[in-house]
Amino acid sequence: MFSASTGPIRIALVGATGLIGRAVVEACIGREDVRLVGIARREMKLPAGARMELFVADPAKWEEVLEAVKPQVMINALGTTLKKSGGDEDAFRAVDQELVLEVARAAHRQGVQRFISVSSVGAHILAKSFYLQVKGEVERDLAKVGFRRLDILRPSLLRGARPGDLRFAERIGMIASPLANLMLQGGYRKYRAVEADTVADAALALALTKPGGKFAHEHDAILRAANSLPQPEPGPMA
Repeated sequence: MFSASTGPIRIALVGATGLIGRAVVEACIGREDVRLVGIARREMKLPAGARMELFVADPAKWEEVLEAVKPQVMINALGTTLKKSGGDEDAFRAVDQELVLEVARAAHRQGVQRFISVSSVGAHILAKSFYLQVKGEVERDLAKVGFRRLDILRPSLLRGARPGDLRFAERIGMIASPLANLMLQGGYRKYRAVEADTVADAALALALTKPGGKFAHEHDAILRAANSLPQPEPGPMA
């Protein structure tokens, strides 16, 4: 955790332009215990009050950025969809699998010991869904990279604003999710919809956690992690 003697935790974020990535940026506003660095392929408008560096570079140069900024923790919020990939499975794998693993291995080479990655509920290498199968393969391979601590977040339907990118099925799902959540009990609780802000808070709380190990967090564990996030410490008086 942050203290006057150790200073703030340096966190690198990839996928800052996506729903969860933007929520992580907003979650860091006003915090003195973190220093956030975003790494992206394109510029993004930062929310009011955000104090962070954003490096825009081709993914082939991302390891050079990591070498320069020397983060202690990395949060991966990269992701696309088959629809965005034009239904091309190889194009989907290029982002959700190959790029994620390239980033993870580059981070490990540059001394990052804690890695947090957003996956999906139902991810498994034997899943019938291609999407979930790929997510499962990524989880398996991330566990082999060698991080001292690996946290996998497995949310279900994400609630939150996706400017210009809200698919019809997702709109219906978000409208129905409060009622659906009440119906999902017991072993089905992991399929409950969750706010993107909550997932971001969970990622940030885990970034501030030091014990090692490999952990997968589904709905209830995501909520517990988010609720454990310390309130921002007040900055120095002007």
